[in-house]
Amino acid sequence: MRVYDRAVFTLQQIQERVAQYTPTVIDLAKEQRQAAVAIVLRSGESGIELLFIKRAEFEGDPWSGHMSFPGGHRDATDNGLREAAERETLEEIGLCLANGQYCGSLSHQRTFGRGNRPGTVVAPYVYITQQGNDFQLSGEVDAVVWGSLEGMLKGNLLTSEDRLVNDKPTKFNGYSLGVNRFVWGLTFRTLQEFFKVLDPGYVEPLEDH
Repeated sequence: MRVYDRAVFTLQQIQERVAQYTPTVIDLAKEQRQAAVAIVLRSGESGIELLFIKRAEFEGDPWSGHMSFPGGHRDATDNGLREAAERETLEEIGLCLANGQYCGSLSHQRTFGRGNRPGTVVAPYVYITQQGNDFQLSGEVDAVVWGSLEGMLKGNLLTSEDRLVNDKPTKFNGYSLGVNRFVWGLTFRTLQEFFKVLDPGYVEPLEDH
């Protein structure tokens, strides 16, 4: 494992850098599938921490048991993607982001379609909260997991695991937050973009195999 000498940021610095960032956005008028996620930070036991959820396991669900940010698809009643991120977070874990501090948005990401399913545009929004560990989990969520920002930035939590792609094992980089708590895929990719917002000189870490 390679450890990187990277800067440690305060919550105020994070808020300022995200607020100053101009995200790259996709023309949503042409997109039928839209979703949003919340990147939630707090000051915790291990310094600044990021909130992840471990999704409950359901047969046939391609994201069953995955680690991700809270969020989901935009409903017809949502007044924009930011409102979708806040609604989904409240529904999934009982966290009201309106009680926290909104920092800003990151560049849109796109998921890759599976089978006959088209890809989805995903909009990430950044928040700071004072929330502890008192969550109300929906049936879609198995657990809330806090991960160390410093541990991810410096590579201490970096690892790799095999995942099936087209029925073939493929190795992916990600962050280990405990047993069966591997952050990879779109969530890992979104984290790399977030780190580049915090530090324009950030280079995505490489796992030593």
